[in-house]
Amino acid sequence: MRRREFVQLAAGAAMTWPVAALAQQKAMPVIGYLNGTSPGPNAPFLAGFHQGLRDTGYVEGQNVAIEYRWAEGHYDRLPTLAADLVGRKVDVIAAVGGAREAEGAKTATSTIPIVFTTGGDPVEKGLVVSLARPGGNLTGVSILVGELWPKRLELISELVPQAKVIALLVNPTNPNSGRLIEDAQVGARAKGVQLLVLNASTESEIDAAFASLVQLHAGALLVSDPLFDSRREQVVALAARYAVPAIYILREYVAAGGLISYGSHIPAAYRQVGIYAGRILSGTKPGDLPVVQPATFELVINLKAAMARGLTVPQSILVRADEVIE
Repeated sequence: MRRREFVQLAAGAAMTWPVAALAQQKAMPVIGYLNGTSPGPNAPFLAGFHQGLRDTGYVEGQNVAIEYRWAEGHYDRLPTLAADLVGRKVDVIAAVGGAREAEGAKTATSTIPIVFTTGGDPVEKGLVVSLARPGGNLTGVSILVGELWPKRLELISELVPQAKVIALLVNPTNPNSGRLIEDAQVGARAKGVQLLVLNASTESEIDAAFASLVQLHAGALLVSDPLFDSRREQVVALAARYAVPAIYILREYVAAGGLISYGSHIPAAYRQVGIYAGRILSGTKPGDLPVVQPATFELVINLKAAMARGLTVPQSILVRADEVIE
């Protein structure tokens, strides 16, 4: 059971929606939904987005239309897809998945409101001027992926204390992969383990990366990238085939048979995007909505997966877990 929810940075986020602005809205406003991956693996996140819209009184097909643009893993298409949404004069763009979606939308328009999700610092990325008062036409949710790598290293080392070599699976086509590696190295040094970087950006390269784990004597694996999230069934199956203990950033991997995850509850982040999109449609300026960050994070463990890998989950992890899948 989940006990943790997103909290907003400022009390100003609870402003009421202007009734006059509602009256001025078009009969059917349009939201542009921009994502670098594909619909299937994103179903639980998209459900969260729709829930957020419903929370603010908007239901797709009844009083709001949504134009979906999926890059299907071809992130170089994002600028073109964003420009297409701008050309269609959508009222709001939900640029979700990561910094590349947000940056693509930001480049495409300086006037249409944009609500983003990003795993990094949106101020450092130049998306907003501050978290509390973003200014401009962007706001959204910062999921804090990178900052949690030392904690993930700590957890997987606690679960697999004999692992002296830990691999990190990264997508080299992601411009943020360098920062991800740096963050993971910090955690590796703190735990006194060797970190090996495995690059993969296609289905065959993911297969090859897992096959190399045995020769590299890797005792555990870290996984992070939206590309892998969209192929999590393949990733989880390979981790089971090679009996490698792996830690992920999303609960959805563990629900699919993965071992352990630690990170933000992503459907809640997408729900917040939906809430912000609805509030903007109702007249609130995006620059007045503070960027939301998670206050706490969820730890999920799959006992069946642990048993299959011959692991005994320490009581210290079980008592901290927000969800135990048996």
